[in-house]
Parts: sequence; C-alpha cells; structure tokens
Amino acid sequence: MLNLLLSLVGIFALFCVVARLLHRYFVYVPDRKRVAPRDAGLPGVEEIVFKATDGTRLIAWYRQAQAGKPTLLYFGGNSGSAAYRANKIKAIGGDGYGVFMLNYRGYGGSGGRPTEARITADAVSAYDYLRGLGVAPHDIVTYGESLGTAVATRLSLQREVKALVLEAPFTSVVDVGLLMWPYLPLKYIMVDQYRTIDRIGQVTAPLFIIHGGRDNVIPLDQARRVLHAANEPKTLSLVPRAGHNDLFEQGAWGRVRDFIASLAPEPAVEAPVARAGRPVELVAAADAERRRAPHATKPGTRFPARAA
Repeated sequence: MLNLLLSLVGIFALFCVVARLLHRYFVYVPDRKRVAPRDAGLPGVEEIVFKATDGTRLIAWYRQAQAGKPTLLYFGGNSGSAAYRANKIKAIGGDGYGVFMLNYRGYGGSGGRPTEARITADAVSAYDYLRGLGVAPHDIVTYGESLGTAVATRLSLQREVKALVLEAPFTSVVDVGLLMWPYLPLKYIMVDQYRTIDRIGQVTAPLFIIHGGRDNVIPLDQARRVLHAANEPKTLSLVPRAGHNDLFEQGAWGRVRDFIASLAPEPAVEAPVARAGRPVELVAAADAERRRAPHATKPGTRFPARAA
C-alpha cells in the first residue's frame, strides 16, 4: 500500500514538473503567419516593424487617428494575431480613432517566443514607439483584450495614458486555469501568471471594463473582482448576450467609444516648435539599439504593407 502511495505521489510530482515546463504552450496559441494589413481587408492600415530592447523584431499594425481623436494601444488575446482582429480595427478606425495593435512575440510575424516578462517589456517599447510617431500621452488609451488586459494594466503603471479599457479581464491566469484543473497547484507550476488583481489597485487612469454575460471562458465574477480592487473613476459595462469572443459583434465597441468620448478633453497647449532638421518627438525610449545610434531619427522602420 505504501509503495502504491509513493508511486502515485511520484507520478503526480512528475506531472507537475512536466506541466511547469510546458504550461506556456497552453497560455500562448499564436498564428505565426505574417499577413499584410491590406490582405486582411485594411487598406488604410500600415505595417510597422521595430525592435524590442533585446533586438527582437516586432510587428504592429497602425492606423493613424483623425484630428482630435485618441489612439488605442491595443493588446490582443492569447490566440491568433492582429489579422484575426481586422474587423475590430475596421470598427475602431471607422469612427476616426487610431489603432496601434502589437503582434506579440511569435505572433503575426514577430520574432522570438512569448513570455510574460518579454511581452510586458515589449508593450513599453510599443508605447514609446507610438510616442515617437507624435502621439501624446493624453491621446493614448491602453486597450486590453483577455490576456491583453493584464498587459495593458501593467503598461498603465509604467507610462502615462488617457484611460485604460479592459475587455473580458481576469484576476490572474492561475485563477482561469483552476477552472479547468482545480486540483493542480498552478500557483507553483505556472511562471507566467499575469496577476491583474495584484496591480489594478495602483492604476490611476480612468478604467472601463466590458464583459460578456455569457462568457464561459472568464467568469463575470473575475471582472467584478478586478473592478472592486480598482480605483475610481471606474465603470463595468455588461453585454448580456455576449460571450468571450463576440463582444464587438454584440455592440461592445459602441459602449467603449461612448466612454472614451465622455472623458474630459485635455487643455489645449501650444505645439512645440521643431528646429530645422530635428524631429519634434524623441525616439522611442525603450529602443536600446536606437539609443546607441544618436543620428537615427526614427525608432524603427515603417514598411509598406506586405506579406512575408
């Protein structure tokens, strides 16, 4: 009997070790294919290629905002790529708002492999690149979808933003995983935990949470817990008939748009005057390679939209 018990304990321990080594294969489900925005039905969107602090090539899709409209710095969910969210970009851009959507490492042609530490660092690089394009902090709204809600939350603690929007947020990846594997010690198995619940209370930007009433991936209760832990001003908007992946189809963007439009406008300031031959905006602060090249005038390269 003792031998059987020891065998079961050994099997369970081995399973936990394997789970720790392989858990990222369950957290990240990328489509690695590089797709041109025009091939996704977005002729007004350009592909931007820039480098992370460690030199990894990252790809983002960018649609410039109309005058007077902010830009959504968008961080997607754990699956697909920016191409999977073409309809969202079209809806947002159709109302004049800008979009800067990052393809995480390993997603949509971006190099490298995703981890929580790398993705959150890349989010800062994306913000700094957007600033280098001339978009002011008070015109940047960080937007997170599912996994991206944790990325957007953390970025909002590191950089100044106009507001934070969370679509289908969770308290932590551990809490989501426990819904499927309630008896596993995931807190000790998982390296990438994306603990939004531990950080949201430090965010001072206006917060808007939108969640589906029929979300069977991330329960509404987790969004409510995130809301409860957050500072004012904060709002939770429930879309009763929406699940996890169809919030936009059920009218979520209209609610987000109304929230952004309700924010107090920033006071007008006189635009800085650029000296001849010098850019108004500094290069992206997170681009280490460009910091070593003082004569460079851009933090990355803006390529014509094309497929790899």
